[in-house]
Amino acid sequence: MKFNILTIFPNIFNSYFSESILKKAQDKKIININIINIRDFTNDKHKTVDNPPYGGGPGMVMKIEPIYKALRSLKKKNNKKRKIILLTPAGKQFNQKIAKKYSKLDELVFICGRYEGIDARVEKLVDEKISLGPFILNGGEIAAISIIETVSRLIPNVLGNKKSLIEETFSSTLKSNKSFIEYPQYTRPEIFKINNKKYKVPKILLSGNHKKIIEWKKKKSKFK
Repeated sequence: MKFNILTIFPNIFNSYFSESILKKAQDKKIININIINIRDFTNDKHKTVDNPPYGGGPGMVMKIEPIYKALRSLKKKNNKKRKIILLTPAGKQFNQKIAKKYSKLDELVFICGRYEGIDARVEKLVDEKISLGPFILNGGEIAAISIIETVSRLIPNVLGNKKSLIEETFSSTLKSNKSFIEYPQYTRPEIFKINNKKYKVPKILLSGNHKKIIEWKKKKSKFK
């Protein structure tokens, strides 16, 4: 799967995508992350990507022209297998259900806004508007990283252990169509002291009785 990110701050992504699971997935050519600098599609020597808003108001607004040209630079794909997404607080809130839908596609294109916003005509170029939640970020870059990681984990062979997908929070499993919040997890040491109070791992998890452990996990999982 290919992820294209249109941004004016391409260096933000270098460190995050060079570590851990996403790096391994790129090395195996399961996913391809393509960072596109919107400034490369400007017409002036200053690489201007923003201007004051018509009608007045605070801040600067990102121009449509370089974004349009950046999108045009991408090879045309089957529209049913590619989605162009504008990351904006005004968009539909991203969730695991949307992530599963995206994981079936061949390509995702993210437009990362900055400053006071993006020229509203950019909405004519996109398939969907997506938000991480009811809060404001400085730009769409963090949202793009979050969505790419969430979607990538659902792509076959990205995770080493398939059970990680089946048993984790927000998965639709345990013979139910509802998603659930994953059961509590523990590791060594068996007993840990906080403010002179001992906190122990539940005995059932140390019992070796797999049937009872599964029942405990089901009981402790919270369905939504």
